[in-house]
Amino acid sequence: MSRTARPGAGAVGVARKLGITLLAAPLLAACVETGDLGRPKPTILSDWALPATGSLAARARGEPVSGFPLTDAEDELRDRAWRFVMPAHERAWLDRSVAELVRTRLLPLDQRPRWRDGYFAALSGEGARSPASRYGRLAEDALADARLVEPFARTAVRVLAADQVRLRSLAYVRDLSETQLRDAAARIAENRCLVAWVRDESRARVASYRFALERLVVATPQDEAVTAERAVRTLEVHRRTLDGFDVGALEGGVCGGGSPSLAPLGPSLPVTAKG
Repeated sequence: MSRTARPGAGAVGVARKLGITLLAAPLLAACVETGDLGRPKPTILSDWALPATGSLAARARGEPVSGFPLTDAEDELRDRAWRFVMPAHERAWLDRSVAELVRTRLLPLDQRPRWRDGYFAALSGEGARSPASRYGRLAEDALADARLVEPFARTAVRVLAADQVRLRSLAYVRDLSETQLRDAAARIAENRCLVAWVRDESRARVASYRFALERLVVATPQDEAVTAERAVRTLEVHRRTLDGFDVGALEGGVCGGGSPSLAPLGPSLPVTAKG
């Protein structure tokens, strides 16, 4: 369906499912238990219902969606991306709910939370915390991010290398259907754009930590600010690893850095949902 076409029965069904999921999402974000790599523990809702409905919504918007199963490395890439595409502070419930809808493609990428002061607002909302503990929490979050950047980057190298093998193989495999060709191209676009998304979010994460740190220093200057500043610098150094990936830029929710062979397939959006 084109972006300007009148929605048919399929699009109406997507809209109905989307409305139900929108109501459930805040409860999902508030109640999940943490599992590996900072992600929630898998549930039917988070690992099947939301991604499946999100794929329908993405198709209804005219976005490419691959029907191929994920490789082990692609699965790991999505798990490792979760830390960076979700708001850093667990008390930012509304932002996390919206981010989960974007992650699973129920909402387009340009609807992702982009408020630089969101982390500071959540940190300040912890009324029982002392100034020293706020600085400590900021340093802890920044260093946790820094430790996860390079494992994500290593996994991204593996995924992008495999995509090059996939792309080259298309010239030698006979009798591929148009659907199979589109699924291959869509998966390559999804992977590349996911890396671009995490790269952009890592920059935004540094900016939000600096925003919070500067305001903490103005309000409650203490020695602990030095430790927090060092932690943010450490994240910035590690984050630069992601700048080395030639995956193009995300502009207006569209990834412009895919392989030239993907151009006829239309805009490509990143996806971290499994499936």
